Amino acid sequence: MPRVDYRLNAIVDARLAENANLAELAHVAALNGATLIQYRDKSNSTRTMIDQARAIGAALADTGVPFLVNDRVDVALAAGADGVHLGRDDMEAAMARSILGEDAIIGLTVKNETDAKAAIAAPIAYACIGGVYETLSKHNPDPPVGVDGFARLRKMLLAAKPDLPVGAIAGIDLKRASEIVTAGADGVALISAIFQAADPATATRELRASVDRALAEARR
Repeated sequence: MPRVDYRLNAIVDARLAENANLAELAHVAALNGATLIQYRDKSNSTRTMIDQARAIGAALADTGVPFLVNDRVDVALAAGADGVHLGRDDMEAAMARSILGEDAIIGLTVKNETDAKAAIAAPIAYACIGGVYETLSKHNPDPPVGVDGFARLRKMLLAAKPDLPVGAIAGIDLKRASEIVTAGADGVALISAIFQAADPATATRELRASVDRALAEARR
C-alpha cells in the first residue's frame, strides 16, 4: 500500500475552468506546497474528463506530487493518474484496487460511522472525513460533522488502522486548517481557499505552512 503525504490536498474542480486553465492551477499548487492534487469533475463527458486529466497529469510530471481523479476509476486508468478518490456511491475500493493495482493511491470519503466501518475494511491508502464545516463548493445532503464529529470518526478509524492517514474536507480556510489539524487531522483538502484566492500560489504556501506548524505542535 503506498504511503500518502496528505498534508495539503488541492482539489482542482472542473468549474474553475470558467476562469482559469486547470492544468496550470494544478501546477501552481504543486510548486507551492500541495502534497496531493485531485481532479474533480461532476458534469463533463468522459472524453473531456480524460483529456483534462491527462493535461493535469502532464503538468504535474516534473513536480513529484501525486495526482488523483475524483470518483472515476475509468478516467484515472485512462489518464494514467496515480489513483482515485472514492465516495460512498462510487466503485467499491476493493474493485478499484483490483483494476488500478497495488501501487495506486486509493482514498475514501468518510461521513459517518457506516462509512468508517467500510473504510476500515477497504484496501485504501487514506481516508478523508467530511464535510467538517459548511461549504458552498459542493451540495452535501449530510450535515457537517464538526470538529467533535471529526475527532470521533478519526478515533474509530485509527483504532483499527493506526497508520492510516486521515484528512479533513469542506469549508476549510487558513484558520480552520490549523484548528482541524490540532484536532488530529493529518492534513486538509481544499478548493476555494486555494483556487479562489487572489493569489493561489501565496494561498497554497500559507496553508501548507499553517498545516506544518499545527502538525509540529501536535507532535511535541
